[in-house]
Amino acid sequence: MEQNENNPYVKQYPDLMSGKKIMYVHGFASSAQSGTVKRLRTFFPNATVVAEDIPLHPEEGLAMLRKMAADERPDLIIGTSMGGMYTEQLYGFDRILINPAFQIADTMAMHGLTGKQVFQNPRKDGVQEFFVTKAMVKEYRDIQQQCFSHQEDRHRVWGLFGDRDDLVHTYPLFMEHYTQGIWCHGEHRTNDKMFMHSVVPVIRWIDDRQEHRERPVAYIHIDALRKSDGQQVSSAMKGFRRLMETFDLYIVAPTHNYDHDYQKNVLEWAYDVVNVPAWRHVVFTNREDLLIGDFFISPYEMSSFMGTHVMLGSDTFKTWDDIITYFGRVIS
Repeated sequence: MEQNENNPYVKQYPDLMSGKKIMYVHGFASSAQSGTVKRLRTFFPNATVVAEDIPLHPEEGLAMLRKMAADERPDLIIGTSMGGMYTEQLYGFDRILINPAFQIADTMAMHGLTGKQVFQNPRKDGVQEFFVTKAMVKEYRDIQQQCFSHQEDRHRVWGLFGDRDDLVHTYPLFMEHYTQGIWCHGEHRTNDKMFMHSVVPVIRWIDDRQEHRERPVAYIHIDALRKSDGQQVSSAMKGFRRLMETFDLYIVAPTHNYDHDYQKNVLEWAYDVVNVPAWRHVVFTNREDLLIGDFFISPYEMSSFMGTHVMLGSDTFKTWDDIITYFGRVIS
């Protein structure tokens, strides 16, 4: 993995989606030259990224996208906003819907997206302005009503929803039909930081499943990540994100006699700090001997874990920087 020194949120992941094809479906008033297309090509240099300008009339747009998917046979389709609404209807593929505008007609009316509009990105045909009429809004309403009509492949659909999205709010609607909906830190439009911390982890999970890849498992005790006052342990998240590139990581917390307030606190902290990588990766247990894995990073003495114990605060691993250095040797 190579990181851009000028932007810490731009990295290359040459091993992810290598030799595969990603199809991108852009949002309303955008184009195939959007920043997300450039981001995909930068982050995944060994993947082929395909995208086309979507026709303004939604029936034409959906027909074009279905033909494109059938012709290209992408390994993954990613759609943002209006593109997420379209992508949900491209059945038979692994799909990520980012802030999907399932109720695009209502969004248009609510946020003044009718009348004269300007494309946010250059279009292949050179057109810069367009006009949204009431008739066109009705066309979009007809198309949005076709969502969720085919859900046999629901395990292949992921939804990412920005917790600061002020344009669309469709998480509850998504969860009425699917199970893999995740809140992430971000606004409606995707930027480098959101992409790296929220989208890349999901792409990694999808790529692993497609390749039947089983990563080594590493557990990290919650107290190795946060202090008693809830503040992060120094360099803990730096280490977490480094290890995430190689390991299937799980956060372990004690049950405290099933203290629900404590568990809620742990989950809220994991969401706030770790965010998407913590989704379904938090384990509550007092029996480390029952955990099957390769490594366990913990600030406590541990003899029951069957794998390798890395004790934070010991003479060998005084800090997370020591742990990062150790794993740099182990996984090189």
